[in-house]
Amino acid sequence: MKKVHLLVIKAFIRPFFVTFLIVMFVLLMLFLFKYIDDLIGKGFEWYVILELMWYASATNVAMALPLAMLLSSIMTFGSLGENYELVAIKAAGISLQKAMMPLVVLISMLSIAAFLFSDYMLPVANLKMGSLLWDVRNQKSTKLIQEGVFNSTFDNYAIKVEKKDPDGQTLHNVLIYENNGANGASSVIKAKSGKMYKTHDDQFLVMILKDGVRYEETSGDKVYNPRQRFSRFFFQQTEQKFNISSFKMKRTDEDLFKNNAAMLNLKQLKYYQDSTGKIADSNASAIYRTLLPSYRVFFSNYRIAQHPKIKAANKPVLEIIPETNRSQSIEYAMSQARTLSESLTMRKEEQEGYYKLIRRYIVEYHRKFTLALSCLVLFFIGAPLGAIIRKGGLGLPVVVSIIFFLIFHIISTIGEKAAREGSITPLLGMWIAIVVLAPLGAFLTYKAASDSVLFDLDYYKQYFQKLFKRFKKST
Repeated sequence: MKKVHLLVIKAFIRPFFVTFLIVMFVLLMLFLFKYIDDLIGKGFEWYVILELMWYASATNVAMALPLAMLLSSIMTFGSLGENYELVAIKAAGISLQKAMMPLVVLISMLSIAAFLFSDYMLPVANLKMGSLLWDVRNQKSTKLIQEGVFNSTFDNYAIKVEKKDPDGQTLHNVLIYENNGANGASSVIKAKSGKMYKTHDDQFLVMILKDGVRYEETSGDKVYNPRQRFSRFFFQQTEQKFNISSFKMKRTDEDLFKNNAAMLNLKQLKYYQDSTGKIADSNASAIYRTLLPSYRVFFSNYRIAQHPKIKAANKPVLEIIPETNRSQSIEYAMSQARTLSESLTMRKEEQEGYYKLIRRYIVEYHRKFTLALSCLVLFFIGAPLGAIIRKGGLGLPVVVSIIFFLIFHIISTIGEKAAREGSITPLLGMWIAIVVLAPLGAFLTYKAASDSVLFDLDYYKQYFQKLFKRFKKST
C-alpha cells in the first residue's frame, strides 16, 4: 500500500505544479493585456511593474488553484489508466477509493491552506494591488512632447512640434496655445526652433524658443474699455517653464482602500456587516418617523369622512372645506406629497446602498470557504474522469478540464452576480456551483469505482445497435 500511495502522489505532484504555473502565467498575461495601456509610456521603474505583477499573481490564486487541481487530477489518473497501472492496482485487490486516499488527504491539506491563504494573505494582496493599480492608472504619461500632434498633457496648454531631432531635445516649428481661464487671457506662441530640457530636480520642463512671435488676447476693462485687446510681440529668444512634478509616481495611502470588502478578513467582514446592518436599521427607523406624521393626517381625514353627519350628507371630504380655501388646501396637500415623495426616494436609495454593501460583505465572507471546497469538488470530478477516459498528457484532459471548469466558473459567476444584485440570497449564490457539481463528483466517483464505460463510444454503439435490432424485429 505504501508503494501504491507513493506512486499515486508522485504521479500527481509533478502535473499539479506544472499546470498551476501554466495557469498562473496565462492569467498574468491576461492581466497585463488588460492594463497594458496604463503601464506603457509612463516611465515606471522596473520594480514597480514587478511589484504589481507579484500582487496580481497572488490575487489569481483563487482561480488558478481549482483549475490546476481539476486538470492535474485528470492527467494523473488518465495517465495511470493509459499505462494500465490502475488495472495492476485493482488486480492487486486495491480499490480505487483506497488508491485515491493519499491524494484525498493531500487535497484536503491544500484546501485548508487555500482557506488560510484567502483569509490572511489574499486581503493583503488585494489591498496592495488595488492601491498600486490606482496609482498606476492615475499616473500621467511621460511622453510629454510628440511630433506632429497636439499634446495637452499640461493644464491650460496645447503644444505641437512639427519635428524633433534624434537627440530628443532640439525642436522645429513649435506652436504653443495657452488658455488662462482665470483672467480670460489667451496667447499663442510660434517659434521656428527651440530646445527643451529638464531641471536637475526633475520639477520643471524648460523650453528655450528662438525666432518667434507671441500673440496675446486679453479682455478689456469691464467699465471703461469693455473691448478685447490684441497684442503681438516678436522675440529672438524666450523661455517657457512647465511644472512636471505631478508626473512623478506618488503612492496613495492604503488606509483609504481598507474598507473594500475584498480587502478584509473573516473577522473584519463580520464586523463591517454588523455595523452596516445597524446603520441600515437606524435609517429604516428614520424612514418610519418621516412617514408617521403623514399617516396621522390621513387617518384624521379618514375619521372626518366617517363622521355620521358627513356620511349622511354623502359628500366627499374636499367639499367640507370652504370653497375659498380649496385651491390653497389642494396646493398645500400636493406640496406635502411631493416633499414626502422626494424624501422617501432619497431614503430608499440610501437604504438600497446599505443593503448592497451588506450583500457584498456576505459574498466575500462565503468566498473564503467556497475556494477551499471547490478544490475538493473539482478533484472528485477530475480523478474519476481521468480513471474513466484513461487518457494522459495535455490533449483530451485539457479539453475535458476546461469544459468542466467553465461550467463551474459560469455557474459561480451567475450566482455571485445574482447575490450581489439581491435576486437570490448571498448564501445560495456563492454555494450554488458547489451544490450543483458535488452530486456530479459523487456520481463520477461511483462510476469509476465500478469500472463504468461512461465515455466508451463502442459501448454506446453496440447498445444502440442491439436496440435497433430489437425495434426492427418487433416491427
